[in-house]
Amino acid sequence: MDAHLKETQKDSRQVYDGHFLKVQQDTIVLPDGKEAIREYIRHPGAVAVLPLFDDGSVLMERQFRYPLDRVFIEFPAGKIDPGEDTLACAKRELREETGYTATDWQYVCTIHNAIAYSDERLLLYVARGLKEGERKLDDGEFLDIYKAPLAELLEQVRNGQITDVKTVIGVFWLEKIVNGDWTPPPQP
Repeated sequence: MDAHLKETQKDSRQVYDGHFLKVQQDTIVLPDGKEAIREYIRHPGAVAVLPLFDDGSVLMERQFRYPLDRVFIEFPAGKIDPGEDTLACAKRELREETGYTATDWQYVCTIHNAIAYSDERLLLYVARGLKEGERKLDDGEFLDIYKAPLAELLEQVRNGQITDVKTVIGVFWLEKIVNGDWTPPPQP
């Protein structure tokens, strides 16, 4: 069905091998037979947690992000370790970054946030039945946590205070879930 759009790899080489990210440069054959170069980031994948309290408020983070030189409002999130189950990763990240644990977990969706230059995928989970505990931040990790009403987060998306894509999508999903408009699909 989509064969007329398919690009085929002719050769591939890794041009950067970092601690966390790797960069590939591939020569590809376009649908019309011409060749082109594709450069993209290999990413191990990540999870984002949408921590929802019984009162409808949401647990959020504020964290400085170096590439854009500013603090962002985000959901707890982190990369998937090699061989790690995605739900186990979500539970680990919530506990490490916020100190909270949850009794009820629900897969929401998988997003691809930078499809033109990265193979990164993010799996979003709603966490309910939250119980406070002790944070265990990674070495070199600094962030603040706070509770916010969902309506406030929606307004922050609307007015541009929240621009992180996983958080924007997560806030919209939470609105639909809380209102009973959407039921997340089973995890593929």
